[in-house]
Amino acid sequence: MDDILQALEAGELSAEQAKVKLTSYDNLGFAKVDRQRQERTGFPEVVYGEGKTADEIIRIFRSLKEHSEVLLATRIDEEKGRKIVEVHDDCTFDERSGTVYKKKPLEDTEHYIAVVCAGTSDLAVAEEAAITAEVFGVRVERVYDVGVAGLHRLLGEIERIRAARVSIVVAGMEGALPSVVGGLVAHPVLAVPTSVGYGANFGGVSALLSMLNSCSSGISVVNIDNGFGAAYNAVMIEKMAGS
Repeated sequence: MDDILQALEAGELSAEQAKVKLTSYDNLGFAKVDRQRQERTGFPEVVYGEGKTADEIIRIFRSLKEHSEVLLATRIDEEKGRKIVEVHDDCTFDERSGTVYKKKPLEDTEHYIAVVCAGTSDLAVAEEAAITAEVFGVRVERVYDVGVAGLHRLLGEIERIRAARVSIVVAGMEGALPSVVGGLVAHPVLAVPTSVGYGANFGGVSALLSMLNSCSSGISVVNIDNGFGAAYNAVMIEKMAGS
């Protein structure tokens, strides 16, 4: 605020330009785009795409680009995704994760988040988490298809998981994988239940309850299919740890 007022006083900004910069959001009528989200929280506003039209997301992205170098929209179907990237051709649509994003090149670092998933059917949620973390500037190591039905697969990757600062562990069915990982690593584990599974999985509820009832310490659980939420928290933990 001081910088804006000083620029106004020096004649470097008009009154109208200063007013726009001091306004905390851009009112599009159907949405109020948060201009100051990154300044307050360290992360730019992310667009939840379900229920929004492609045109609305296109306009929100246009507003976000005025003050953010990265963009992310989640829960985007193929039709919306194709329309968005036709207009915003510097963005990428990832069909599996249902995300549209623009990210900066990641800095070369040995530190990373591990995104671990039980089976290939969980990849949509795992990739939402991985892409979110990368958009927010954190290196990701993907460790996929290492569910408890074949523990030798997990043990073959365990050193790579142990070297992470935090792990996001994604699993459907009975949701057992986070408990196993939690007993093998010395860092926080963020567990993500998915809606993958047969009838008694109850759309992910059984996996959610299994994770909440884990006997392994150091596990926190997010909502069903919430790869974005897990990644947001994981990035906060990684950034607090420092370089």
